[in-house]
Amino acid sequence: MSKRLLIVDDDNSMRSILQEALVGGAYDVKTAKDGESAIRFIDSNDVDLVITDLMMPGINGLELMMTVRKSYPELGFIFITAYGTVETAVKAMHEGAFDFITKPFSISQIETRVERYFNMENLRIENRELKQKLSLDQRFKKLVGKNTNFQKIFEQIDIVSKSDVPVLIQGESGTGKELIAGAIHEASNRSGGKYLKINCSAIPDTLFESTLFGHEKGAFTNAHKAHTGLFEEADGGTLLLDEISEMPALLQAKLLRVLQEGAISRVGSNKELAVDTRIIATTNRNIKEIVGGGKFRSDLFFRLNVFPIKVPPLRTRRDDIPVLVDHFMKKYQKKYGYSEKAVEPEVMEAFQNYYWPGNVRQLENILERAILYSMQSKSIKLADISFETEVSQNNSELGSDEVMSIPEMEKKLIIRTLKQTKNNRTEAARILEVSTRTLRNKLHQYEEESGPIEGVSG
Repeated sequence: MSKRLLIVDDDNSMRSILQEALVGGAYDVKTAKDGESAIRFIDSNDVDLVITDLMMPGINGLELMMTVRKSYPELGFIFITAYGTVETAVKAMHEGAFDFITKPFSISQIETRVERYFNMENLRIENRELKQKLSLDQRFKKLVGKNTNFQKIFEQIDIVSKSDVPVLIQGESGTGKELIAGAIHEASNRSGGKYLKINCSAIPDTLFESTLFGHEKGAFTNAHKAHTGLFEEADGGTLLLDEISEMPALLQAKLLRVLQEGAISRVGSNKELAVDTRIIATTNRNIKEIVGGGKFRSDLFFRLNVFPIKVPPLRTRRDDIPVLVDHFMKKYQKKYGYSEKAVEPEVMEAFQNYYWPGNVRQLENILERAILYSMQSKSIKLADISFETEVSQNNSELGSDEVMSIPEMEKKLIIRTLKQTKNNRTEAARILEVSTRTLRNKLHQYEEESGPIEGVSG
């Protein structure tokens, strides 16, 4: 496809000479007699390069470029200038013009400058595409897997990164949802902007709205100064809403409004602020069931689910286990300064036969521990491996023959897990396969019913 040039000059003979000369160079050349008609043409047509006289009646060449660049920031400009206005032409270069040529000039001089512009533009486009590809490949280094279903996720990242549509990533805990979200951001045109994350289950309901949308000074008690929310901070970038299914109902309505209108209001203010923030949401739960149960808005689900990505659990991609083992072995051997270790065949067999309730994250944790346990040994043996067993198994606190209600059993299981994880609520919630918000609410309930729990910190 030929490149389209626009010649802008109030001198009819100059327009004709340039048009005739450059058409011969296989360009599609159009003309405009002044800045106003040039702006109208650019607004209605694709233009690749503008060649304009610097000094014209009405809108001059520099003003034309500054006006057009507001809507078309990458459109190229070459200025034609008289000897006495070279200083102004240099100023235009500082403002982003590609080049200028002084009168009188030969046709070959203008042809050379036009050719040089398109050569530079081609290099710029190639460099930009290369940077995006390198960025994508670098992010993919963290997404390890050759399984057919997992490879499809790479294709989905490549597709959706070219747009700004919301993405909903669903999958079990430990499958790599957050890595996929990060890869989408890095491969997108927003990669130069901020990438912020929030765990929707980890924020108290009372702080949720302020965290997302910000607040004005005096909006509530202890609001001693204005606060910028995550949507404002991530303007021009990406905001990851992790565990979106745990978002309170009131906030779901406000999030829906942001997705529909692209504007927010800080707590304590009626003023609307436009935001350009891309939303990626993740959940480890069956969100359709939650929608059916009335705990998640169906209209918000459909807004978020424009581009769904479902991450397969590790047990359905067992052919990736050797690849993942090799990846994590190299990672932690380097981290702890060990020379290369082999993985004994019985270890790999055990990995292939295991159910992997914690998915890739569990495999990584097991291998990191194994490398530490094995110390200077040349290989990882079965004795170095410690699988995380189901909490309910061999649990003496529950009592194998004890008869109790389900709420009582649940309470004992939660307390046991917290003690086992040394009161690490995030880890306990992961093992119990509940959100930290649910765990926190359960503990508050138990304390209200029977006071502080021995061995469990508040």
